[in-house]
Formats: sequence, structure tokens, C-alpha cells
Amino acid sequence: MGGAEAIRVPSGAAVTFQEMLSDTEGPEGLTFRFRFVVRPIGEQGMEEQGMEQDMRALCEAFALPRMSRLAESPAQVVISVADRAIAFGDADPGVVQFFEAYRIENGHCIWEAF
Repeated sequence: MGGAEAIRVPSGAAVTFQEMLSDTEGPEGLTFRFRFVVRPIGEQGMEEQGMEQDMRALCEAFALPRMSRLAESPAQVVISVADRAIAFGDADPGVVQFFEAYRIENGHCIWEAF
């Protein structure tokens, strides 16, 4: 499900979709993970607080429409962004990454504390 599709977000950052993982269990049950590469996170104005609106937009405008085509509904959706592609589960101290978790309620992404 990866690709170089450009995705619009409120900050105007350059966002591309990396992959979706739908076979993982999180603390809330079945978890769908949508992973993105965002440039230039980690730079001035693109720290974690600056990414909150973008990550919610990725959940609502990108993840929700794709999940509506699937048979399963997750208990939780995790949106992750990184400054470059990295394999799921790999740790690389040189990669800037942010994660947010959401539950789906009434067709909207509701932020949940990790």
C-alpha cells in the first residue's frame, strides 16, 4: 500500500504515504498503523506540537477513507510520521519520528493518550 502519493496537510509539509499495517495488536486491541514520511520534521516549526493538526488530518482525510473499504474495524489507529522511511519496529536514533493514537468515533479520529 506504499507509494509516492503527495498528501496535503494543514502545515503545507511534504508528506508521502509509506505503508499501512493492519495485523498488529495494540493495548486497545486490533490496531491499524498508517506510516508516513514528512519533510522537514524536526526542524523549526515542525516539532511534535506543530505536527498535531497534520497528524489528525492524516487520520481523518487519509486513513478513514481507506479503512472504510476494509472488512475489519480497528480499536485504534496509530498515525506515525518520520523524516525518512524506516522499517516498522526498527530503532534508529538518527530518524525523527512522532506517533499519535486515535479511536474512531462517529466518523472522526479522536486523539487518545499513548
